[in-house]
Amino acid sequence: MSENLLSIVLFTPLAGLLVLLFIPREKTPLIRWWANLTAAAGFLVSLPLLFRFDRAAEGYQFVEKREWIPSLGVSYFIGIDGISLLLVMLTTAMGLVAIFYSWDVIRTREKEYYAMFLLQQTGMIGVFVSLDFLLFYIFWELVLVPMYFIIGVWGGPRK
Repeated sequence: MSENLLSIVLFTPLAGLLVLLFIPREKTPLIRWWANLTAAAGFLVSLPLLFRFDRAAEGYQFVEKREWIPSLGVSYFIGIDGISLLLVMLTTAMGLVAIFYSWDVIRTREKEYYAMFLLQQTGMIGVFVSLDFLLFYIFWELVLVPMYFIIGVWGGPRK
Protein backbone atom coordinates (compact mmCIF):
# COMPACT_ATOMS: atom_id res chain seq x y z
CA MET A 1 0.00 0.00 0.00
CA SER A 2 2.82 2.38 0.80
CA GLU A 3 4.13 2.38 -2.75
CA ASN A 4 0.74 3.53 -4.11
CA LEU A 5 -0.31 5.71 -1.20
CA LEU A 6 -0.24 8.93 -3.18
CA SER A 7 -2.41 7.43 -5.94
CA ILE A 8 -4.88 6.21 -3.32
CA VAL A 9 -5.09 9.71 -1.84
CA LEU A 10 -5.45 11.18 -5.31
CA PHE A 11 -8.23 8.91 -6.53
CA THR A 12 -10.30 8.45 -3.33
CA PRO A 13 -12.61 11.40 -4.17
CA LEU A 14 -12.99 10.13 -7.73
CA ALA A 15 -13.91 6.65 -6.50
CA GLY A 16 -16.50 8.20 -4.18
CA LEU A 17 -17.83 10.22 -7.10
CA LEU A 18 -18.28 7.10 -9.21
CA VAL A 19 -20.34 5.47 -6.44
CA LEU A 20 -22.30 8.71 -5.96
CA LEU A 21 -23.39 8.61 -9.60
CA PHE A 22 -25.30 5.38 -8.93
CA ILE A 23 -27.26 6.75 -5.96
CA PRO A 24 -30.78 7.82 -7.02
CA ARG A 25 -31.34 11.58 -6.99
CA GLU A 26 -34.35 11.20 -4.65
CA LYS A 27 -32.18 9.79 -1.85
CA THR A 28 -30.80 13.17 -0.82
CA PRO A 29 -29.78 12.17 2.73
CA LEU A 30 -27.83 9.20 1.36
CA ILE A 31 -26.14 11.46 -1.21
CA ARG A 32 -25.09 13.88 1.53
CA TRP A 33 -23.85 11.10 3.79
CA TRP A 34 -21.93 9.42 0.97
CA ALA A 35 -20.25 12.68 -0.07
CA ASN A 36 -19.28 13.38 3.53
CA LEU A 37 -18.06 9.81 4.04
CA THR A 38 -15.97 10.09 0.87
CA ALA A 39 -14.45 13.37 2.03
CA ALA A 40 -13.72 11.87 5.46
CA ALA A 41 -12.11 8.84 3.81
CA GLY A 42 -10.02 11.15 1.65
CA PHE A 43 -8.79 12.98 4.73
CA LEU A 44 -8.08 9.79 6.68
CA VAL A 45 -6.24 8.23 3.75
CA SER A 46 -4.07 11.36 3.47
CA LEU A 47 -3.00 11.26 7.14
CA PRO A 48 -0.29 8.61 6.58
CA LEU A 49 1.38 11.04 4.17
CA LEU A 50 1.78 13.46 7.05
CA PHE A 51 3.16 10.87 9.46
CA ARG A 52 5.43 9.04 7.01
CA PHE A 53 6.86 12.15 5.40
CA ASP A 54 10.57 12.51 6.18
CA ARG A 55 11.16 16.21 6.80
CA ALA A 56 14.93 15.72 6.77
CA ALA A 57 14.99 14.22 3.28
CA GLU A 58 15.44 16.36 0.20
CA GLY A 59 13.41 16.08 -2.97
CA TYR A 60 10.11 14.40 -3.62
CA GLN A 61 8.72 11.52 -1.60
CA PHE A 62 6.04 8.89 -2.27
CA VAL A 63 7.07 9.11 -5.93
CA GLU A 64 5.19 7.00 -8.45
CA LYS A 65 6.20 6.90 -12.09
CA ARG A 66 4.62 4.84 -14.84
CA GLU A 67 4.86 5.26 -18.58
CA TRP A 68 1.64 6.68 -19.96
CA ILE A 69 2.21 7.91 -23.52
CA PRO A 70 5.80 6.87 -24.25
CA SER A 71 5.82 8.26 -27.79
CA LEU A 72 5.29 11.75 -26.36
CA GLY A 73 7.44 11.23 -23.28
CA VAL A 74 4.40 11.56 -21.02
CA SER A 75 4.35 9.66 -17.73
CA TYR A 76 2.01 9.22 -14.82
CA PHE A 77 4.56 10.87 -12.54
CA ILE A 78 3.47 12.04 -9.10
CA GLY A 79 5.30 12.87 -5.90
CA ILE A 80 5.09 15.15 -2.93
CA ASP A 81 7.38 17.62 -1.20
CA GLY A 82 6.89 19.65 1.97
CA ILE A 83 4.79 22.39 0.40
CA SER A 84 2.60 20.08 -1.66
CA LEU A 85 2.11 17.87 1.41
CA LEU A 86 0.62 20.81 3.28
CA LEU A 87 -1.57 21.73 0.31
CA VAL A 88 -2.85 18.17 -0.06
CA MET A 89 -3.63 18.00 3.66
CA LEU A 90 -5.37 21.38 3.47
CA THR A 91 -7.39 20.23 0.46
CA THR A 92 -8.58 17.03 2.11
CA ALA A 93 -9.32 18.70 5.47
CA MET A 94 -11.14 21.70 4.01
CA GLY A 95 -12.99 19.44 1.58
CA LEU A 96 -14.41 17.55 4.54
CA VAL A 97 -15.39 20.79 6.30
CA ALA A 98 -16.90 22.31 3.14
CA ILE A 99 -19.01 19.26 2.32
CA PHE A 100 -20.27 19.07 5.90
CA TYR A 101 -21.11 22.79 5.89
CA SER A 102 -22.95 22.51 2.58
CA TRP A 103 -25.53 20.12 4.09
CA ASP A 104 -27.59 23.09 5.31
CA VAL A 105 -26.73 25.49 2.50
CA ILE A 106 -27.11 23.55 -0.76
CA ARG A 107 -30.77 22.70 -1.41
CA THR A 108 -30.96 22.42 -5.20
CA ARG A 109 -29.41 19.82 -7.48
CA GLU A 110 -27.51 18.33 -4.57
CA LYS A 111 -26.29 15.24 -6.36
CA GLU A 112 -24.68 17.37 -9.05
CA TYR A 113 -23.15 19.68 -6.46
CA TYR A 114 -21.47 16.90 -4.53
CA ALA A 115 -20.34 15.22 -7.74
CA MET A 116 -18.74 18.46 -8.93
CA PHE A 117 -17.16 19.02 -5.53
CA LEU A 118 -15.56 15.57 -5.44
CA LEU A 119 -14.35 15.96 -9.02
CA GLN A 120 -12.85 19.32 -8.13
CA GLN A 121 -11.15 17.84 -5.08
CA THR A 122 -9.59 15.11 -7.22
CA GLY A 123 -8.30 17.75 -9.60
CA MET A 124 -6.88 19.91 -6.81
CA ILE A 125 -4.97 17.03 -5.26
CA GLY A 126 -3.74 16.08 -8.72
CA VAL A 127 -2.44 19.59 -9.33
CA PHE A 128 -0.44 19.47 -6.10
CA VAL A 129 1.15 16.06 -6.70
CA SER A 130 1.76 16.09 -10.48
CA LEU A 131 5.37 16.02 -11.61
CA ASP A 132 4.60 15.67 -15.33
CA PHE A 133 3.50 18.81 -17.19
CA LEU A 134 0.71 17.18 -19.21
CA LEU A 135 -0.62 15.44 -16.12
CA PHE A 136 -0.54 18.78 -14.27
CA TYR A 137 -2.44 20.43 -17.13
CA ILE A 138 -5.11 17.72 -17.15
CA PHE A 139 -5.66 18.05 -13.41
CA TRP A 140 -5.66 21.86 -13.68
CA GLU A 141 -8.44 21.71 -16.26
CA LEU A 142 -10.22 19.15 -14.11
CA VAL A 143 -10.38 21.79 -11.37
CA LEU A 144 -11.67 24.56 -13.64
CA VAL A 145 -14.68 22.77 -15.13
CA PRO A 146 -16.39 21.84 -11.83
CA MET A 147 -15.47 25.23 -10.36
CA TYR A 148 -17.26 26.94 -13.25
CA PHE A 149 -20.44 25.00 -12.54
CA ILE A 150 -20.20 25.32 -8.75
CA ILE A 151 -19.93 29.10 -9.03
CA GLY A 152 -22.45 29.39 -11.87
CA VAL A 153 -25.18 27.17 -10.43
CA TRP A 154 -24.76 27.36 -6.66
CA GLY A 155 -22.95 30.68 -6.29
CA GLY A 156 -24.56 33.66 -4.66
CA PRO A 157 -26.50 36.39 -6.42
CA ARG A 158 -23.30 38.28 -7.34
CA LYS A 159 -21.68 35.36 -9.18
